[in-house]
Amino acid sequence: MSATGIIIGEDGRSRCHWHANLPDYLRYHDEEWGRPVTDDIRLFEKICLEGFQSGLSWLTILRKRENFRAAFSGFDFEKVALFGEDDVARCLADAGIIRHRGKIVSTINNARRAISLRDEFGSLAHYFWRYEPGHNERPVVVDRDHIVANPTTPTSVIISKDLKKRGWTFVGPTTVYAFMQAMGLVNDHLEGCYCRPEVEAMRAVLVRP
Repeated sequence: MSATGIIIGEDGRSRCHWHANLPDYLRYHDEEWGRPVTDDIRLFEKICLEGFQSGLSWLTILRKRENFRAAFSGFDFEKVALFGEDDVARCLADAGIIRHRGKIVSTINNARRAISLRDEFGSLAHYFWRYEPGHNERPVVVDRDHIVANPTTPTSVIISKDLKKRGWTFVGPTTVYAFMQAMGLVNDHLEGCYCRPEVEAMRAVLVRP
């Protein structure tokens, strides 16, 4: 890896370093991370999984993602909002996910808060995308030093505070910024990564909700 944070894959393509050339992580980097998402279920899933990641690596969560989807009804927040203590106990017994009671309860709580948010704003997508940072809020060059120095941003702090005020949990500013990066509200593929211009092209034609 160079000082810029770029590595060359076996296919000769330049990429952000963090996938470490692990096949599943590389596929996530290439096909998902940073590509804009406006689907409410995917947005809800991601912010919940970012909460589960707290204190862990995203790779750990990624490799358990299908188990999480099975445990939480595909992250359909209408269904998760109806979960009760039996469901909490079921999840706590599920070795395929992270068995952290606080994070399980948080997911159920956040599903209920998500319904309220959708009812108020029309969709979760509309709520989150209205916070998309403008060009004046973004760095001229996105490099490794910038990413390392900015685990949060003023926008992620604002969203975090607003969500907490609305009763959401496990939505600190670092968690929220990781969510923003993954869902394409910002393009944090590094300069020199082949995905960066692809993501920029997708963002350019995206119809904002």
